[in-house]
Amino acid sequence: MNSSSIMSNLLIVLVTALAVTTVSSFSTVSPVIRTSSTTINCFTSSPPTFRNAGLLRASTAAGENSENQATNRIIKQLEKEEAKMAKQREIAMEKLNKVEETLNQLQSKKQEYLNGSKLESSPATNFFETTGRSAVKALLWRIIAGSVTFITSFKFSGSVATALSIVGSDFLSKSFTMFIGERLMNKSQAGRKSGADGAGRSLMKALVWRIFAICNTLTMAIFIAKDISIASKIAGSDAIFKTALMFVYERVWAKIEWGKEYQVEYNL
Repeated sequence: MNSSSIMSNLLIVLVTALAVTTVSSFSTVSPVIRTSSTTINCFTSSPPTFRNAGLLRASTAAGENSENQATNRIIKQLEKEEAKMAKQREIAMEKLNKVEETLNQLQSKKQEYLNGSKLESSPATNFFETTGRSAVKALLWRIIAGSVTFITSFKFSGSVATALSIVGSDFLSKSFTMFIGERLMNKSQAGRKSGADGAGRSLMKALVWRIFAICNTLTMAIFIAKDISIASKIAGSDAIFKTALMFVYERVWAKIEWGKEYQVEYNL
């Protein structure tokens, strides 16, 4: 082979290599461009996804915060109620301790008496009247007093209608006021001894009640009979007779045990 043939072959090899290299270069660059384009498209489409995720996290956080606030309010309310009940329990325990102390003293005192201990002096016994006793006393007295008022009213007015009107007006007003008076008098132990009202207490109650009753009867008699002289006669006759009658009435009730609640006083 001569030198010209060798040179031709080398030239062909170089051209072929150059062509192959160029083709490889182009085929390599194209994927990069496509990859770059794909990458750009990826970045441009991702921000909405990030925003949605942020909104979701913010919404979840707000819900959790609202739920925590509601829970805190409930806990505070429960703690408030708990403190209130603890205070009530403390007060109840103090009362219970006092009751137990008194009970122990009573049992100890009772045991002393059972063992033969003598009383230094007779214990004073006070009592209070129940509401039922006061109500019955007021109603029964009104029936008795109303009968007397009817007789005196009919005697001086000469009219059954007038007498019934005076008695009827007295019945409701005086029954209620006497009941109130009994409850007020019941708060005082003055004149009570040996478990009953004394004669002095009965007389005082009769006089106080009669003063009120005279004013009431006189007013109603004037209003109904429309004659002050007749009204004065009715109220005057009631004043004398009913004062004595009520004193007797009180003395009878002093011997009745129903409706009495005794309180024995002694030193522990």
